[in-house]
Amino acid sequence: MQVILLQNVQNLGKLGDKVNVKPGYGRNYLVPYGKAVPATEANLAEFEARRAEYEAKAKAALDAAEARKAALDGFTVTIGANASTEGKLYGSITPRDIAEALTQQSGQKVEKSEVVLGEGPLRRAGEHDVTLHLHADVEVTVKVVVVAETV
Repeated sequence: MQVILLQNVQNLGKLGDKVNVKPGYGRNYLVPYGKAVPATEANLAEFEARRAEYEAKAKAALDAAEARKAALDGFTVTIGANASTEGKLYGSITPRDIAEALTQQSGQKVEKSEVVLGEGPLRRAGEHDVTLHLHADVEVTVKVVVVAETV
């Protein structure tokens, strides 16, 4: 299935690229989320007519992500969790927990889908570096400090 990208998509292409994707990916993800449209002659003509509008929208999204990066760069968030005396958590710290704590403590709205935990949920007390994927081209690392609350 050929689609025209309406915004930058990581590992796929940039705004305006005409790319081949599997039909399910295009039909179930790219098109419903407004990231792409099917590559027909009518859609191609409409895209070229509205290219400046799409580029302005992409620039605004990038600028907003850069501003959020500046606010969150080097930020440290503290989360308390029940843990054993050795520091092993009885539960785990998930992306949802980190996003909620960042939103409360920094004042910046952070979605759970923006939190990237490469090795899965945090299961030990201590300091952890967590990557936030704010935009296709913008990532920032924050420090998450998990404080053990013994029961």
